[in-house]
Amino acid sequence: MYAIIRTGGKQYKVREGDILEVEKLENKGGKEVVFGEVLLLRNEKEVLVGKPVLKQAKVLCEFLEEVKGEKVIAFKYRRRKDSKTKKGHRQILTRLRVKKILLEEKNS
Repeated sequence: MYAIIRTGGKQYKVREGDILEVEKLENKGGKEVVFGEVLLLRNEKEVLVGKPVLKQAKVLCEFLEEVKGEKVIAFKYRRRKDSKTKKGHRQILTRLRVKKILLEEKNS
């Protein structure tokens, strides 16, 4: 079983037990993060596609730590102008472990 979730303007394919790094999330003391924006869910029987999201699906993740990503260099150079600038940036990421992919059954 796997799911495709959306967070931080990006989409991630996740399975139970996976460790993923997403853009920094505000973790207010809790050790559990719930993603409600599930775009697609595939289980043993079927593939469920949201329009745009699946309202009955959730992904539970465990907060592991906050880390810094790799350094990205922005270098600007203007020829013949004696002008150059170099800047570096390291994005803060949140490392998570996927605990469970939940799908609530419809009672209709």
